[in-house]
Amino acid sequence: MATVMTDDDWKSPNIRALIDALLRLDTPLEAEHFLRDLCTLGELRDMAQRWAVVRLLDQGLHYAEISTLTGASTATITRIASWLRHGEGGYRAMLDKLAASR
Repeated sequence: MATVMTDDDWKSPNIRALIDALLRLDTPLEAEHFLRDLCTLGELRDMAQRWAVVRLLDQGLHYAEISTLTGASTATITRIASWLRHGEGGYRAMLDKLAASR
């Protein structure tokens, strides 16, 4: 019998341990060093591109313009926009936190 996956299955002990480690980073330099050791350059670039897309979507830019600026495909931008609107709320929370700190 096949195992049924739920939306919360990604919340494994290893994910929780990673989140705990991230929360213990004290400085931008610590975060830089940790992320560089943890991720490949491709993974870091992909995450940075996703975050750039989120910020540009929040500014109201059109998908085609975002694609030109970031190199992300419109399919990727569509997926990110969906998570921005209907995801866990993490993108919105961070956008709001950064806006409040300016």
